[in-house]
This record gives sequence, structure tokens and C-alpha cells, in this order.
Amino acid sequence: MTKEDDNIGVMISDVARLMRTVFDRRVRDLGLTRAQWLLLTRLHRRPGASQSDLADMMEIEKASAGRLVDRLEVKGWVVRRADKGDRRVNRVYLTPEAERVHKRIWRIAEATVDDALTGLAPREVAQLGRLLGRVKQRVAGLAEAAPARQVGAKSQRKSARRRSRPLEAEVMP
Repeated sequence: MTKEDDNIGVMISDVARLMRTVFDRRVRDLGLTRAQWLLLTRLHRRPGASQSDLADMMEIEKASAGRLVDRLEVKGWVVRRADKGDRRVNRVYLTPEAERVHKRIWRIAEATVDDALTGLAPREVAQLGRLLGRVKQRVAGLAEAAPARQVGAKSQRKSARRRSRPLEAEVMP
């Protein structure tokens, strides 16, 4: 492993990417692409999202989101309804069939996470969840904050010390 592979940010990114890859393979039999299952899960969380909202949530262009909604509409998994306050805006909703597909996807997702966490003790899993929750909350705050400021030398040294500690020190009590 290279020094970059020891970076916590790289590890988090790699774990997420690998879990998505495993999940993609497991949902392939349902005839879903990554973009399709991602749209279904976003709509399940936020029924009635606009196509622009979906594009933002999925980090894709609005035209790409529109084409994706078109394909899922043809499959009978989503319906568009005009916004009551602004007829130029289409709200997108899952159909009952798509809700059934989402339930199947969710079971596969849970099994994927369970498989990824095999080998960790229940208290380690709980602690990992708490720590990642705290990190997520902090990063969400940073994302909403003012534009990035230059990191000072003191902060850089402190960050370097954190990155150099072994992962076990971060997740063990």
C-alpha cells in the first residue's frame, strides 16, 4: 500500500466505491443500472422531487436526469405530475411497482453492508456508525459554510498527525 492509500479520505472513498461495485453486481439481475437504482432511492426518500432536484441529488446534468426519468417512465416505475404552483415544473413520483423494486433493492443494500462489516464486533460496528455520523455532520456543515479558507500551518500539522495514526486507534475505544 502507498502512503496515499493510508489516507482516511482515500479509504472512505475506496470502501464506498467497492460497496457500490458489489451492489451493482447484485442488482444487475433486476435489470437496473447504477443511475436507475440511485434515482429510485432518491425518489423514495424525496417523493415529488423535481427533475432539477434529482439532477442535483445525483450530481448529473439536468438533461441526463430527464432522460433517466424518461427511461424509468417507459418501464412504468415513475410518473411525472405538474407542480400545482408552477406548471413548468414536473414532480416525479415512484409507482407502486417501483416501490416494490425499491424494497428488493433495500434488502440487497442491507445484505451488502452486512457482508462488508462481517468480521467486526457489534460494538465496533456501532462505534464506526457513530464516528462516521459525526464526520458526516461536520462535513455537511463545511459544505454549507462559506467558501473554503486557506488551511493554516498549525491546522496542517494537526491534520497530518491525525492521518498518520493507525485506523485502529480511530475506531477502538
